Amino acid sequence: MNILIINGSPRETGRTTQVTRELHKSYQSSFLDLSQLSLPIFTGEPHQYETEEVQELIEKIEKADGILLATPEYHGAMSGALKNAFDFLNSAYFAHKPVTLLAVSGGGKGGINALNNLRTVTRALYANVLSKQLVLDPADIVEKGTLRKNAADGIHELVNELTLYTQVSKQILEAKQNV
Repeated sequence: MNILIINGSPRETGRTTQVTRELHKSYQSSFLDLSQLSLPIFTGEPHQYETEEVQELIEKIEKADGILLATPEYHGAMSGALKNAFDFLNSAYFAHKPVTLLAVSGGGKGGINALNNLRTVTRALYANVLSKQLVLDPADIVEKGTLRKNAADGIHELVNELTLYTQVSKQILEAKQNV
C-alpha cells in the first residue's frame, strides 16, 4: 500500500514542511515536497505536461493508494503552490483514492479555512476526502517538526484512518475488477 504525503508549502523552512518531512520519516511513506518541486505556473498549455516536474507530480499521484495533504493557511485558503499543483491534475488521478487533510497553522487564525478550501477542491477532483482532519498550531510543534504528544496522537489517528480506508478502497477496487 502506497500512502503519499504531500507537503503543500512552498517554504523550505516552514512548519508544514518540517512536519511533513518528519511524518514521511515516521510513517515510511512516499513524499511529494512542493518546497522542492518547482512546478511552472499552470497555463493549460500542453507543453507544460512534458516538463520533468509535472511528470514527477503526476507519477507520484498515480502511484498513490491514499494521500495525506498538508498545507499552511495563506489568506484563508490553501497555499498557492498546492492549488497550482492541483491545476495540473484531473479527476482520473484522484477517483476512488482516500485523502485526509492536515493544516499547519502559523498563528491565531487557525487553519480551518485552508481545510475547507482544500476539501472543496479535492472533492471537485473526485477524491474520497475523509471526514477526519487536523489543524496543528505553533504550540503543537516542539521543534523542527517534532510534535507534542497530543498532536502526535492526533496525527497517528489521522494516518490510521487513512490507512484503514485505503485498505478498504483497494479491496473494493480489486473485487470490482474480478467481477
